[in-house]
Amino acid sequence: MDINSEKIQQIVAQVLSEMNGAPAAAKSASSGPIPSTSRAAMLTKLEHYDIKEFPIPELGDDDILVKVEGCGVCGTDAHEFKRDPFGLIPVVLGHEGTGEIVKMGKNVKKDSAGKPLSVGDKVVTCMIFKDNPDITMFDLNKQNVGGADVYGLLPDDDIHLNGWFADYMVIRGGSTVFNVSDLDLDSRILIEPCAVLIHAVERAKTTGILRFNSRVVVQGCGPIGLICIAILRTMGVENITAVDGEQKRLDFAKEMGANKTVNFKEHKGIEALAGAVEKSFGGYLADFAFQCTGSPIAHSNIYKFIRNGGGLCELGFFINGGDATINPHFDICSKEITTVGSWVYTLRDYATTFDFLKRAKGIGLPMSKLITHRYPLSQINEAHETNLKMEGLKIAIINE
Repeated sequence: MDINSEKIQQIVAQVLSEMNGAPAAAKSASSGPIPSTSRAAMLTKLEHYDIKEFPIPELGDDDILVKVEGCGVCGTDAHEFKRDPFGLIPVVLGHEGTGEIVKMGKNVKKDSAGKPLSVGDKVVTCMIFKDNPDITMFDLNKQNVGGADVYGLLPDDDIHLNGWFADYMVIRGGSTVFNVSDLDLDSRILIEPCAVLIHAVERAKTTGILRFNSRVVVQGCGPIGLICIAILRTMGVENITAVDGEQKRLDFAKEMGANKTVNFKEHKGIEALAGAVEKSFGGYLADFAFQCTGSPIAHSNIYKFIRNGGGLCELGFFINGGDATINPHFDICSKEITTVGSWVYTLRDYATTFDFLKRAKGIGLPMSKLITHRYPLSQINEAHETNLKMEGLKIAIINE
């Protein structure tokens, strides 16, 4: 049998790859030479991206060049697209991204969890450190990413390739990076939003109220609420009621693990709505509630769904959505409700998310169905318009 040297190298690479526990395809570098420039979708004014071409810079010894494969469109991107609340314009957005390493600085050997890194590996990023000792990988009293920068929400600079809405992105020294070559593209795109919910559920567990047999209500069945349901299901929580006003989303909530649903449009007034939630649990109020909308009215209502001594995790307000009106006596004090807030995630939650996604796939949850629309980078304006119209769930930019 005549096997040339190139074929032998391919066989050796495959064997080594399988010995390392990663699929052979995940180790192969992108074909073709690295170009001298990269496209990037830059938000240049409200509700408008321009596709610009930027030089790919020389890498420093601690830097990584990634060829972007895909990136989800987040609600934060939508807020920036509509109102620029962070004052970043002009900016290259995109923080739910993933891609393949095509070049590395000489000092790059391992990812943030100690896993080896090499050209051809699939990676995601989490945060860029700001010399904050409270943000560490395995500190149980860890701080969330509010104390660090995130790719896709960086002010523009002379590198420009600072977000995942691009063909290539530069991961700079001091950033966190994870080797996720054992996850498929859809799973990798969902890592960032799933980490938000891993963090929320971990916060909820600190109350000591959330258990296997808890009656749990999840209010809001956008991507955040649906992922929340999926995480609860992978934990073994079986008694979950989903609340939303769109029947298609409620139907999907059942696919993700909810066993009962309540359409708030079918009930007039909070007392009727709370009664419907109570009925869904066989005449009992919820032991625990997750409030996953950005609506102050929804926050005001959620207390009525919870039993005396129950718990609440509020995670729907990633930006200032306005004030909510509650009655401290009836809603908190007399009920002795334990409340935790949740915002974004920690570095440790990010690593936990990888195992959640494998578990969700293992028990048959249709996580990939969360990605309802896929657009090329050239159609990023249309992608954001679709997102704002709420015509789907997770919108993704997939590079050609």
